[in-house]
Amino acid sequence: MSTLPARPRIGFLASHNGSAMRAIVKVARDGFLPVEPVLLISNNADSSALAWARDNKLVCAHISAKSAGSEDAADAAIAAKLRVNRVDLVVLAGYMRKLGPKVLAAYQRRILNVHPALLPKFGGQGMYGTRVHEAVIAAKETQSGVTIHLVDEVYDHGAVVAQATVPVSPDDTAETLAQRVQSEERLLYAETLRRIVAREIDLDKLAAS
Repeated sequence: MSTLPARPRIGFLASHNGSAMRAIVKVARDGFLPVEPVLLISNNADSSALAWARDNKLVCAHISAKSAGSEDAADAAIAAKLRVNRVDLVVLAGYMRKLGPKVLAAYQRRILNVHPALLPKFGGQGMYGTRVHEAVIAAKETQSGVTIHLVDEVYDHGAVVAQATVPVSPDDTAETLAQRVQSEERLLYAETLRRIVAREIDLDKLAAS
């Protein structure tokens, strides 16, 4: 892959609230993160992420297997939308669908996802949201955290880019643990993007290691 530009254009994919997207856009527009948020794609026409993105002047698109006619068509449409908006880096912000081969090929080593646990623990198909926090508590873990990783064709499998730990209290519920993890998630995503742009993190080397 070519080197990222000094101010990469960011395309987001989100299914529901897109809280990580909102945090990144704010930090970027406040001048603390040298990226240009340009696009949101959601598979959910009713997502609050879409409404927020429209209100905040991002290009928006609803693309799903239903709207496009098939999973393959949706995959092609997402890849095309990212390309036409000259997206350099794709950021998943609570995107609940597996990416297809066209998107993965077009943005190899340039797609980031955030997972609410310390991978490789508590990852894989079906492990998302509250399910992750419930599993962490059931396993009597003393710490959880956030993992940002590259996306490939396997759920939660790509190279780890950054991690941050969060303590698990004996009286935690999935909801209280989620609140602390989500607060750390927003901070870590923005800081990781800053380090990528500053070339402190080399995504190509990470993927190849």
